[in-house]
Amino acid sequence: ETEDKWILSKLNRVVKEVCDNMDSFELGVAAGKIYDFIWDDYCDWYIELTKPRIQAGGDSAAAAQTVLVWVMKGMLKLLHPFMPFITEEIYQAIPHDSESIMISKWVEYDEALNFAADEAEMEKIMEVVRGIRNRRSEMNIPPSKKAAVYVETANEETFGKGVEFIKRLASASSVSVADKFGDLGNVVTVITADAKIYIPLGDLVDFEAERKR
Repeated sequence: ETEDKWILSKLNRVVKEVCDNMDSFELGVAAGKIYDFIWDDYCDWYIELTKPRIQAGGDSAAAAQTVLVWVMKGMLKLLHPFMPFITEEIYQAIPHDSESIMISKWVEYDEALNFAADEAEMEKIMEVVRGIRNRRSEMNIPPSKKAAVYVETANEETFGKGVEFIKRLASASSVSVADKFGDLGNVVTVITADAKIYIPLGDLVDFEAERKR
């Protein structure tokens, strides 16, 4: 899955950056990169992206769980020099490859885990989700209010793979992807580097309630 390759590629790059920073004794920078990866990539995005797969069961769920644990082990090893006791405790609670995290093999950069194309695809989808979220926030639209989303893009294949992600993470009732849409009426527009997103204003605003107010 694209999201699996994305998180593996991101971790792989963080491993290289953290090791480089530790070699040059930039320990604060190294810790910051680990922190950002854990919260911004693993927790905020990857866990949310894999929830539907895990709930659905089957081979895709098993693959997602395997990646979740594999990446967590990598994060714990990177974090161990900074937080030795809690990382050991968590390491022992998940499937592990050594008697102790202290003597387990240190994580290393692996060119085979550099999935640049998949990472770029995933970032394009995430940029759309962020754009929609920001616009809804500016308009004070609660997440519970679902709305149709139209993604106009030359990269139909990429965004076609991301339909379920956009639907789940951007409070969309439906997601349509095309290289061109006709007249959609009164819409809210969000523009990213690779797409134009249209959301019918009527899906976001209850005009009758606004008139009464």
